[in-house]
Amino acid sequence: MTAYDAVVIGAGPNGLVAANRLADAGWSVLVLEAQPEVGGAVRSDRELDPDFVTDTFSAFYPFSAASPVLKALDLEQHGVRWLHAPAVLGHPRADGTWALLHRDREVTAASLDAIHPGDGKAWLDLAQWWDGIGDDLVRALLSPFPPVRAGLRTGPGLLRAGGLEAVRTLLAPVADIAKERFGGEGGPLLLAGNAAHSDIPLNSPGSGLLGIMLAMLGQTVGFPVPEGGAGRLSAALSRRLTSRGGVVQCDTEVTRVEVSGGRVTGVTTADGERVAVRRAVLADVSAPALFDRLLRPDDVPGRVRRSMERFRMDPGTVKVDWALSGPVPWASPPDHAPGTVHVAPSMEALTRATQQLEVGVVPADPFLLTGLMTSSDPSRSPAGTESMWAYTHVPQPDGFIADAGGTITGRWDHDDLERMGDRMQEQIERHAPGFGSIVRARRVLGPLELEARDANLIGGALGGGTSQLQQQLVFRPVPALRGRPETGIAGLYLASAAIHPGGGVHGACGNNAAQAALRHAALSGLFSRSR
Repeated sequence: MTAYDAVVIGAGPNGLVAANRLADAGWSVLVLEAQPEVGGAVRSDRELDPDFVTDTFSAFYPFSAASPVLKALDLEQHGVRWLHAPAVLGHPRADGTWALLHRDREVTAASLDAIHPGDGKAWLDLAQWWDGIGDDLVRALLSPFPPVRAGLRTGPGLLRAGGLEAVRTLLAPVADIAKERFGGEGGPLLLAGNAAHSDIPLNSPGSGLLGIMLAMLGQTVGFPVPEGGAGRLSAALSRRLTSRGGVVQCDTEVTRVEVSGGRVTGVTTADGERVAVRRAVLADVSAPALFDRLLRPDDVPGRVRRSMERFRMDPGTVKVDWALSGPVPWASPPDHAPGTVHVAPSMEALTRATQQLEVGVVPADPFLLTGLMTSSDPSRSPAGTESMWAYTHVPQPDGFIADAGGTITGRWDHDDLERMGDRMQEQIERHAPGFGSIVRARRVLGPLELEARDANLIGGALGGGTSQLQQQLVFRPVPALRGRPETGIAGLYLASAAIHPGGGVHGACGNNAAQAALRHAALSGLFSRSR
């Protein structure tokens, strides 16, 4: 029987970060991945068109650029080269103007002043406010929970930024923050569009923090992409690991985590192979997969099993990929080409779409998050063309109530996906007449296809569980775990986006799990030597 110090289940970014941290500490590490290649939701492919690189899932990485975890791994030495589009993000409006987020904050401010005089200064004031707290706040949010050390660093900045008033701002709904700070629609669209990356309703607490944080990360570090495709980032993590003696084995599904006497002892794969562990198993898998399938019911602590009955996934996703024969024919092109474009007719429509999702309704006018990848990285497709995608959130398959547009059944079969793809394409046509005529190839991936390509994306959910406050911080993924990677089983750690701090390619979930494993191993060694 093969034995390692640690087995990591899943070669997504969190699993690979965890494995790298353990290998750096001198542990022997085996990573087992069910898919044919590493990456989880950080992969790219050429199946749409062999001349086009398509990011299969995630594509832009502001959290990666800001993450101290990934910075410490020095992935540029292992083949990652970060690129930026001319502008970070744009939101076209019905009158042809654009709310534009540019890494030069003066350019951002000018775009907002063109929509409503005075909003540029309001944006600059917000950016200056963020300058005083942003770095420490991001570090605290990515630290193990509770973030005692990082929290102490954040405190003085919050006091200088306004004390309780600053905390109130961070906890307020993004819709309220937008109304308080801006007179026009440009600033609110930038903040609310970023908040809508998650499933927090725009009028709910928590949406303001996410909207401000993503917008300000765009302002400070941008929304970078790895040259050559998202898969290059995962490949660099894998190369770094193997250079330190770690082993990665793909096409190997783990079907059981073995426990004896309350301690993890190994894993069993689908082909019946058993791998023993001397120290730990770190599971970069969804919370339901670990507690409902990989563990025997009797091995799951009762308090965890009871808490999991209330665990809630985030919404599903429909993603459309296009190979375009030319640039997007915007009716009124922006002054600087953005890599990311948010599409929603208005703040009202954006708010309505998030509210409909909350009650299980597919929006008739869905909010689109789109990516223009060749504009960001010319290597993604032939000169003069564009590799583009868009995704929108939809209710989980088992939570579908109705379709506000009247054509979607909720089965998310081929017909549903094509109808939804048409609806999303029509949203873009409103701002880019003739868009359909330059579509060279199209692929629509729905909740079922996304989960088939990455089992962590249950029903097409991208965040590992809802981002709403009742399942964040100490409540993530369930109150019984108190926001920690420890599972209640000695030597077994949850290392996916299911744990604090949740979704995003920052590596913090894997890093925090590895830190816990190393700390417990050190304590165990001290205890053994003291006897």
